[in-house]
Amino acid sequence: MNPTSAVAIARQPAWRPLCGRQDLVANSGVVARLEGVQVALFYLPDEPEGARLFALDNRDPKSGANVIGRGLVGSLAGERVVAAPLYKQHFRLQDGTCLEYPEQALAVWPVRLKGDAVEIDLGP
Repeated sequence: MNPTSAVAIARQPAWRPLCGRQDLVANSGVVARLEGVQVALFYLPDEPEGARLFALDNRDPKSGANVIGRGLVGSLAGERVVAAPLYKQHFRLQDGTCLEYPEQALAVWPVRLKGDAVEIDLGP
């Protein structure tokens, strides 16, 4: 057995442009579409570096509607969350977990600001 075959090789992020910094709304959500995926972006400029920009699936798992980007951003139980507009369940911005219904979760993707560009890694 080749000793390197047992070592997992980390995938390098495949950063792709999603929108511009000027498209973001402070302390609120906007929606962008890339490769058929609706991405809800939340920009929190007053948060520490690394916790300012979040990318979540825009589709609410309970209603099936593409509305997460219209949700209200806030804090609940010490977590930064977005409240889904229809049924008001709360999703953690960090990992997409629903606080009220753990079986519900939103996909999340790495996202970053690079200069004036918002870039996302949608994965393989």
